[in-house]
Amino acid sequence: MAVLDFERPIVELEEKLEGLRRYAEQEGVDLSDQIARLERELERLREEVFSKLTPWQRVQLARHPDRPYALDYINMMTTDFLELHGDRYFGDDPAVVGGLAKLGGRSVVVIGQQKGRGTKENIARRFGMPNPEGYRKALRLMKLGAKFGLPVISLVDTPGAYPGIDAEERGQAEAIARNLYEMAVLPTPIVVVIIGEGGSGGALGMGVGDRILMMENAWYSVIAPESCSSILWRSHEKKEE
Repeated sequence: MAVLDFERPIVELEEKLEGLRRYAEQEGVDLSDQIARLERELERLREEVFSKLTPWQRVQLARHPDRPYALDYINMMTTDFLELHGDRYFGDDPAVVGGLAKLGGRSVVVIGQQKGRGTKENIARRFGMPNPEGYRKALRLMKLGAKFGLPVISLVDTPGAYPGIDAEERGQAEAIARNLYEMAVLPTPIVVVIIGEGGSGGALGMGVGDRILMMENAWYSVIAPESCSSILWRSHEKKEE
């Protein structure tokens, strides 16, 4: 389990509490008072730490490697998910997932920007940064939803659109602009949820909707902190400011 610096005191207390519970169970002794005291201390510490988070710490939480990603939410909140692939122009983009599913017994179209869990998967999914074919795949699925009267759920989690030369050659800016236009007039409800990072046009390309929601400790901005620091100060060192 990945642990951020400011989370470490909480994790250490959780481990101490778990050890005390195991000891009480194995030895058959009554440590309920000590356990209750540690539980109260743990609750107080959590409230103290998470009520005083800095903006940068919230960015770190949005990027936490153990945070749920799009497919995690899809698998937890929907049933009968059928993933669809490809944009019918160039190819498939692993950084964008989507398909048909049932939510509360109702058929929906669900799309999302997907990061990887390990280095290999993150490279394959480009750390959740879509190529043009990813945005075009998302648009194809949204139009499919409109055709059959299905609401669309869009899960946004990206530091930004992929900035590679190949992406520019295939029309990255046009793909994002086209999605903005089409989502604004799509004749079916769209619910957008920022589940982690909402970086610049990369997020906007799947972020126009009738209702826009944000998970706790997510961020939505015109630029990532590191990129802003690079532009203003020619260095990543001031990203926390």
